[in-house]
Amino acid sequence: MAKVKTKFFCTECGYESPKWYGKCPGCQSWNSMVEEKESNVKTQGMNSSLFQTQTKQKPQAITEIESGKEPRIQTGIGELNRVLGGGVVPGSLVLVGGDPGIGKSTLLLQTSYALTQAGLRVLYISGEESVRQTKLRAERLGALSDQLFVLCESNMDLIEEAIDQLDPHFLVIDSIQTVYQPEVTSAPGSVSQVRECTSRFMRVAKIRGVATVLVGHVTKEGAIAGPRMLEHMVDCVLYFEGERHHTYRILRAVKNRFGSTNEMGIFEMHEDGLIEVSNPSELFISERSIGVAGSTVVASMEGTRPMLVELQALVAATHFPSPRRMGTGVDHNRLSLIIAVLEKRMGMFLQNQDAYLNVAGGVKLDEPAVDLAIAVSLASSFKDVPTKPDDVIFGEIGLTGEVRGVSRAEQRVKEAAKLGFKRVILPEKSLKGWKHPKGIQLIGINTVAEALKAALD
Repeated sequence: MAKVKTKFFCTECGYESPKWYGKCPGCQSWNSMVEEKESNVKTQGMNSSLFQTQTKQKPQAITEIESGKEPRIQTGIGELNRVLGGGVVPGSLVLVGGDPGIGKSTLLLQTSYALTQAGLRVLYISGEESVRQTKLRAERLGALSDQLFVLCESNMDLIEEAIDQLDPHFLVIDSIQTVYQPEVTSAPGSVSQVRECTSRFMRVAKIRGVATVLVGHVTKEGAIAGPRMLEHMVDCVLYFEGERHHTYRILRAVKNRFGSTNEMGIFEMHEDGLIEVSNPSELFISERSIGVAGSTVVASMEGTRPMLVELQALVAATHFPSPRRMGTGVDHNRLSLIIAVLEKRMGMFLQNQDAYLNVAGGVKLDEPAVDLAIAVSLASSFKDVPTKPDDVIFGEIGLTGEVRGVSRAEQRVKEAAKLGFKRVILPEKSLKGWKHPKGIQLIGINTVAEALKAALD
């Protein structure tokens, strides 16, 4: 008998090695090398009619290539269209990741049904649930259509045969970790299987022009399971986020070859499925505290969408030599930087104070425009002086205590005016170049001291 050869693969980056390493030479991650049997993938699966359609192409000058906008398929779900950049591009390969039970299958089943209402043929392949289980979910969601075809299969060759027979416009694979290629000897979900199956689905999408969506499991750290090269192979990577204690879900684009990666879609989970949240500002500030020290409303931007979110700060005395600095929904290093500016430039003695900051609703804010609202929240809690309930604050803080201008100030102010706020405290540099709306007072400031005086006096 021939000796079975083995190789070691890194589960993070896909690095191959004939021997085991405790630390991956490719991505420097520890304990990520796993052993798999080496196999020679047969070419019989490549001889189907799917791969015979490939033609040899000659290099072309880029000036001779016809340019035009990519045609897009409207999914019927506005929030999903926003994140994808205006809809699904035919022939694109999209990877959707998220925690177990967060609603990935629900979202894709609702999307499949919406596409069938537009006259498209959809094939939903589930490797984790039977066709009866899928139908039970579809009945609960009201997503029954004679153009929605369901298949419970995980064999890659049989999946390709089903695609050849049905010729769908939209394909969903739930999930990529359950699909296996018979010629590869390793178990489903391994590095070799995920890489080979994704490669074949990529050829299916590009050659046939079928918009394909792959569902990917996530690790304990929140990253999509499998090698990072899986994210490099696809055209778009979406993360479906949310906490089990909240009913809303957030869809973010981490990679998008056909649109922006700054967009965010918000859904709310109900018994009959996911419902779009067209105005997230009302959702995130509907339960805000009024007249309480430490509470501030900030105008943040998620892509092209302005969003008002409540920041809550708590500054309390500590008996330990090193005070705690904790922030939920904001960068911890940014929080420490703003506290240092308040100590040095504003004379606040915070070295014996614990500082806690929370973004209400569990939203993550990563833009510098929230700096000023963080500083006002901390100062309000430290002085025990409540902020005015009709104020919205935004601006970037420098190390010398100055407040720098931010982008899209006009959209932020319009969102605040639409929700009934009376004043906006913003950088003076952001007041130029646009028409100010009526019915709302704009207070331009240049330093943190001016902002605290306007907000707390």
